[in-house]
Amino acid sequence: MTAEGGFRYSYNSLVYAGEDLAVSVDRVARFGYDAIEVVGEPEQIDAKRVAKLTQDAGIGVSSICSIYTPERDLIHPDPDARNTAIQYVKDLVDFAATMECPTVVVHPTANMKIKALADPAQEWQWAVESIRNAGEYAAPRGVSFSLECWNRFESYFLNRLEQARRLWAETGLTNGGVQGDTFHMNIEEASLADAYRDSAGVLQHVHFADSDRTAPGGAHIDFVPIVDALVEIGYDKYISFELLPALADPFSGGRHEEFFDRYTERAIRVIRAMEDLVRTRRTLGGKG
Repeated sequence: MTAEGGFRYSYNSLVYAGEDLAVSVDRVARFGYDAIEVVGEPEQIDAKRVAKLTQDAGIGVSSICSIYTPERDLIHPDPDARNTAIQYVKDLVDFAATMECPTVVVHPTANMKIKALADPAQEWQWAVESIRNAGEYAAPRGVSFSLECWNRFESYFLNRLEQARRLWAETGLTNGGVQGDTFHMNIEEASLADAYRDSAGVLQHVHFADSDRTAPGGAHIDFVPIVDALVEIGYDKYISFELLPALADPFSGGRHEEFFDRYTERAIRVIRAMEDLVRTRRTLGGKG
């Protein structure tokens, strides 16, 4: 599948709403992916079954797409609420470990929460403490965290990679790093390529989607300089495609047929071709 030294490719099953995971795993394997990203709902998904399905299909589980609802808020002013959120992340760690999945995606607060509930400095400290608590649980279980940034319309907390890098450093954790999603970055970062480049050494996971959150190659993000930046910094972990329909609530679900076979095939085909182009140019002495 993946050439030695190249990227590993994954597809986020979040958009395969209501589909049996056996069908999803088969599709991802059929289109040449190395892994599937699994939705972070341990009470709804049988981790042992997923482990067998992926093993039988010859792919892995790249990551857990955590779902941060108002009940899963790592910076909530109520300590009991924070503890509930921390326990959710710890449950995801066990969920991931059962599937031999290396990464759990973390964001400190609830999706679609766009206003602070406490003093910003205090919320920052709660984020550090909550992530450190869960991260210390994850480390001996072989699971790393990927601290993801979201755009300002989905979260007021952690919008840019430099903020995530600073928060990650303050946790003192070594099992993980930060994550950039091109859909969010297209809104928040001055340069997507430079934001990735500046995260060299601490970039744990990557989400790709075009500016309209469909498969790359259909809207206006230029992925060639982004791929070039990732090659330049020696990124060798997963590029996972998190593609979602144009809805105000990105987690509201519903079946959208183009996100199944059509976008699953297009995403890996377009980006793998760009990766090949960039690596060939660099081998010949030029930049991507």
